Amino acid sequence: MIAGASHRGTGRAWAGFARLFVGTAAGLFLGYLALAALVDPYDSGRSPLLSAGAVRQQGPRTAAAWRGRDPAFAGAVLGNSHIQLVEPARLTAATGIPFVQLSVPATGPGEQIALLGWFLRHHPRPDALVLSIDDLWCSDDPALPNEKPFPFWLYSPDALPYLRGLLRWPVAQEVVGRLGWLAGPRRRTARPDGFWDYGPDYAHLDPDRLHASRETPVPEAADPGRAGPDFPAADRLGALLAGVPPQTPVVMVFPPVYASALPRAGSPRARAEAACRAAMRAALARHPRSDVVDGRRDRAALHDPVLFFDRTHYRHDLARALADEIAASLNGLRSRTSYAPGP
Repeated sequence: MIAGASHRGTGRAWAGFARLFVGTAAGLFLGYLALAALVDPYDSGRSPLLSAGAVRQQGPRTAAAWRGRDPAFAGAVLGNSHIQLVEPARLTAATGIPFVQLSVPATGPGEQIALLGWFLRHHPRPDALVLSIDDLWCSDDPALPNEKPFPFWLYSPDALPYLRGLLRWPVAQEVVGRLGWLAGPRRRTARPDGFWDYGPDYAHLDPDRLHASRETPVPEAADPGRAGPDFPAADRLGALLAGVPPQTPVVMVFPPVYASALPRAGSPRARAEAACRAAMRAALARHPRSDVVDGRRDRAALHDPVLFFDRTHYRHDLARALADEIAASLNGLRSRTSYAPGP
């Protein structure tokens, strides 16, 4: 009897401990989730209580959460490093439209479409959109896979993916970091318009290797998975652009590449690239006030190695010329009296 009572007492003690442990863990879990949602570590606007109206220094993948909803901007540049050197301030000076750079290095169509959707949700009637379309958009994979990690949860229109994203360890560190930043007497902030000059980074690279890489011609064969005839990213983009207000000018940019990156005329690669660009133009044509700035058209600038870091990244002189061409296209679209498709 005594032994049985002892076992029952021990069992009740363990059951009580288990309930306490589970309850404490659940409380800590829910407490952290509530704190993280309140802090809103990347200032996505889901909890405006602690919004500082500025961008804490961080990478562009997460900084776009605030920049993409900042009411100070009415136009956006979207893409990756192939259009990143286009200065939003230069576009603003030429058009009068306050532009933000939402380009994120090492991203493709899936990530850029997510960012475009985010910007449009917070700017349903934007003054202008500039979309950079490079070879990564030519994938035939409907999943539009991303090669580098990207916080799709941060830009999701649904609450559940966002809450799941808050449970990541790096995000928990950001919660703590943002609290410290908010409480600090001097808050270090990043540029609000998102411009980042990566030119100095190339100064640390081996110039001989850059030269060899830049001067090596691309193969004549089309890249596997990029030969078409289907280009799912074009379909996704066309569907999104169909919902943009018809008075918003939209410029699609095929960013410049060095001459060695241009395929030989008539080669399988040239045919594949032409088919991809035709699909992108068709998607753009779903928006009535649109135009294409083709930086890939063969001209003297694309044969000048002084204007390029490597085959696909150009220097400031070419970036400024491209910005001026984009601004001229935007101003031309804005002067139209009708909404006939441009491309």
